[in-house]
Amino acid sequence: MVRVTIVGEEYAIRSEAPPEHTLAVAEYVDRAIRAVMHGSVVEPHKAAILAALQITDELFEATAASRVIQGNMDALSDEVRRWLPPAKRGASAVAPSVVGLADGGAGVGDEPEDAREDARYTPSEGLADVLSRDLREWPAADRRARADAARRGDAGP
Repeated sequence: MVRVTIVGEEYAIRSEAPPEHTLAVAEYVDRAIRAVMHGSVVEPHKAAILAALQITDELFEATAASRVIQGNMDALSDEVRRWLPPAKRGASAVAPSVVGLADGGAGVGDEPEDAREDARYTPSEGLADVLSRDLREWPAADRRARADAARRGDAGP
């Protein structure tokens, strides 16, 4: 049980959340109610209702923003997945021919050279895990590509 004070009234709150979280939430509600009451003569219970409306509006806006971000992440995930070898794409990937034609690309065979069949990707791996690992491995892969290009006499990648 956590004791909190909201607009001068003390409340005993039972919650499974950590006490710090409960205190932070109560302080946020207290500030929101006080902001509504500031400069006007509004009864505390009416101020609480107006503050609840404002907090709910913030929640709705945050939820909408979260959906946009999730949609962007899903689109990015699909885009990255289409560059993986076909056997490594997993169930939610879109075929490269469909994606390639839909976005004006070449379609069939529109995969990067380094999307070869190898043991680096598994369908059960999360995209964040794959990207995180590949970002860690990128400097070594870049050095190998430059060394290969130097052996061939190319200017390099």
